Amino acid sequence: MASARAGDRDAYALLVARYGALAHRTAYLLGAGDDAEDVVQEAFVKAYRALPTFRDGAPFRPWLLRIVANETSNLHRSTRRRRTLELRLVEPDIDPVVPEQVAVSAATRAAVLAAVNTLPDRDRQVLTCRYFLDLTEAETAEVLAWPRGSVKSRLSRAIVKLRRVLPAGLAREVAGD
Repeated sequence: MASARAGDRDAYALLVARYGALAHRTAYLLGAGDDAEDVVQEAFVKAYRALPTFRDGAPFRPWLLRIVANETSNLHRSTRRRRTLELRLVEPDIDPVVPEQVAVSAATRAAVLAAVNTLPDRDRQVLTCRYFLDLTEAETAEVLAWPRGSVKSRLSRAIVKLRRVLPAGLAREVAGD
């Protein structure tokens, strides 16, 4: 990170390679749809320009994802239309030590994504960050520029709304019943 901040383009290229897929998935899940590639490119350009303002010792991932989230919001504002979230996802990174991730079927994932797509933007954003991108509450708060308490309360309300729009059997599965 220090090399990239010092202007080393090769070091920054490594950061782009490392976080590019995650940034693309984030933009896509936050509603950029087919424009995700453009959002990510703009986010990486802005991140590069803002490297001098990056705090030493701060984690890069939430900082970058915050820029991606802002660029996605800019896209929504500029187009004044809401794009539907397609049911195409980059396969989730499956940690072989966490078999629970393997247990979620593709059909269940597709049904949950379709239900999430029907929710208002803020609900979709908080659910996406916490559950699809597996960010912590603190990282979600940083990415969405919300207080941590707002993340907790909005997440709780979003889960209730999600359960209402899911089919009954799937709602019980998501609820852990």
